[in-house]
Amino acid sequence: MTQIASIRDTSSDRRLQAERLIGTYALQEAQALRFSVFSGEFNAKLQGAELGLDIDDYDVHCMHIGVRDLSNGRLVATTRLLDHKAATSLGRFYSEEEFSLHGLGHLQGPILELGRTCVDPAYRNGGTIAVLWSELAEVLNEGGYSYLMGCASIPMQDGGIQAHAIMQRLRERYLSTEHLRAEPKKPLPNLDLPNNVICEMPPLLKAYMRLGAKICGEPCWDEDFQVADVFILLKRDELCPRYARHFKAAV
Repeated sequence: MTQIASIRDTSSDRRLQAERLIGTYALQEAQALRFSVFSGEFNAKLQGAELGLDIDDYDVHCMHIGVRDLSNGRLVATTRLLDHKAATSLGRFYSEEEFSLHGLGHLQGPILELGRTCVDPAYRNGGTIAVLWSELAEVLNEGGYSYLMGCASIPMQDGGIQAHAIMQRLRERYLSTEHLRAEPKKPLPNLDLPNNVICEMPPLLKAYMRLGAKICGEPCWDEDFQVADVFILLKRDELCPRYARHFKAAV
């Protein structure tokens, strides 16, 4: 069962629909998309791989949302959301597996954590992310959440060159530990960076920064996924006005 939330026309031949993924079958669709992306692109070590799924203990405690292409019925993007109440019953947020979050208990207001965000390679454009963001905004507004947090990944298949180069850019413009400081439990290995490296921020990380998110410290090396995870925090009342209209949140 899927609850329809909104519909967006992004091109003449694609109609993308934002959904809340409810029930076993819808969850397995999300897990199958995650498996396809994470195993195919990152060669990640995933629980549930023998079933062609990405499964972990957090899934049953999360709300799952997604984007579907109505022309073919395929789920083409998904993310999962863990709120502070569910995290309290679990004893932790997912991000705390990778980071020590100093100051987490002092954040004023309810918190929503994003995780396992992925988009089908054929649908990686601003339109798909905007549809996913619109449904995320509905959840954010309905719950009155003050903070949105989670991890954004940078591939490490090149030995970490891009991750280190991207971090140089992020430190200059987007680093803030005012509200929370994220200390990685497994920091990236040191690397002497060549002077001529040209780096391109992954689309999702770029989208978070455009919304007004900040990174809260150095990245964590996730060896299972072969990525560098950057912890991001977005304070709702600091949403970038230029992009807030896409996010449908009042500022």
